Amino acid sequence: MIHQYISNGYYIVMDVNSGSVHVMDKPAYDAVPIVERLLGQRVEAKEEIARKVAEELAVRPAEAAEIVEELLSLKEAGQLYAEDVYENYIDAFGKRETVVKALCLHIAHDCNLACKYCFAGEGEYHGDRALMSLEVGKKALDFLVKNSGNRVNLEVDFFGGEPLMNWQVVKELVAYGRSLEEPHHKKFRFTLTTNGVLLNDEILEFANKEMSNLVLSIDGRKEIHDLMRPHRGGQGSYDEILPKYKKAAKSRNQMNYYVRGTYTHNNLDFSKDVIHLADEGFEQISVEPVVADKTADYALRMEDVETLLLEYDKLADEYIRRKKEGKGFQFFHFMIDLEGGPCVAKRLSGCGSGTEYLAVTPWGDLYPCHQFVGQEEFLMGNVDDGIVREDLRDRFKACNVYAKKECRDCFAKFYCSGGCAANAYHESGDVNGSYELGCILQRKRVECAIMIKAALAD
Repeated sequence: MIHQYISNGYYIVMDVNSGSVHVMDKPAYDAVPIVERLLGQRVEAKEEIARKVAEELAVRPAEAAEIVEELLSLKEAGQLYAEDVYENYIDAFGKRETVVKALCLHIAHDCNLACKYCFAGEGEYHGDRALMSLEVGKKALDFLVKNSGNRVNLEVDFFGGEPLMNWQVVKELVAYGRSLEEPHHKKFRFTLTTNGVLLNDEILEFANKEMSNLVLSIDGRKEIHDLMRPHRGGQGSYDEILPKYKKAAKSRNQMNYYVRGTYTHNNLDFSKDVIHLADEGFEQISVEPVVADKTADYALRMEDVETLLLEYDKLADEYIRRKKEGKGFQFFHFMIDLEGGPCVAKRLSGCGSGTEYLAVTPWGDLYPCHQFVGQEEFLMGNVDDGIVREDLRDRFKACNVYAKKECRDCFAKFYCSGGCAANAYHESGDVNGSYELGCILQRKRVECAIMIKAALAD
């Protein structure tokens, strides 16, 4: 499968099955689909292919011969017109051993903010407000260790609601996790996601010692942030969290954290929010599209797409300019590995929700991920009994890019790995469905990320 596009003056050819990316001149770029068509028609003689290329592109025979020689050399090297070797892996992939490697601990189903787009309903997940007890948290970590097989590195995200509303239990669970490492030959990687309201020096000191990553929620410009992330009384939260986040970023040497925002219909010019965060000194930035009920006034709409695609182009141009000037920052969706990249299983199935990754409620129920919490049809088990709905686990285990009709012919499938199962389900009613608007934006981000690689290599 070949994907071609022109971006920022670069003629880019992606060979989807091999993962190879080529920046070509225009004649070679134009010849790629011609050669592909002829190969599909079983035309193998170089001379005949070159003659057709010269004829269709109106170039000199010698130039056509040179182009064809180069394209067929890339084919011979497995870097162009590559066969799909992954689909044959699906049977073995489905039979792989299921091990749990990560938990999202809902340490608090409560929040001190009233973010308008919160899928959790102000932190309570449309249920009762609750804080996870130390006992339930310990059982969750025991469950993770017991079900992680031979995997050494385990991940735990303290999530909410707002985790800092149950901070003492967070600290005690970190200590308990550390006590499990040596006897079980495990290593915990803890992450904390917070809205910053309760962040203080004591918490930051502990986080810098024990948390491998910090996710700091902020939506960008003050007027946007305060509109979408107010206190319950309506007052904004931007002014109180910004200095705390700056201190956190500096204390972590601008590494191992993200300021993480959400853009909505209210800020279709979201590139300005990314740049605002960069101008405030943050070097690790993620700003992502909201996923919301279509009736919400802040929900993204299909008519917004053209504007959003242009915003990614604007952001990519500014990203390149700043990188070249030595004032760059990392934008999560522009980070792409063209040389190593994830393993085959990761490319096919993504985050592993419902199999390798689970969410734990304050009372110990297990769900495929945080976005399914509270939907009883996705209740998989609990920390006492483990997974009791093996049918659900097997349903998520079968999620892969070949099980999704919309993914099979998509050039970005090995970068997004089929996308978010929760978004697909909430949009289509099927975890193997798709979320069209999200797919369009994902494809654009992949194109921008690859173009950026080309530009920075110049």
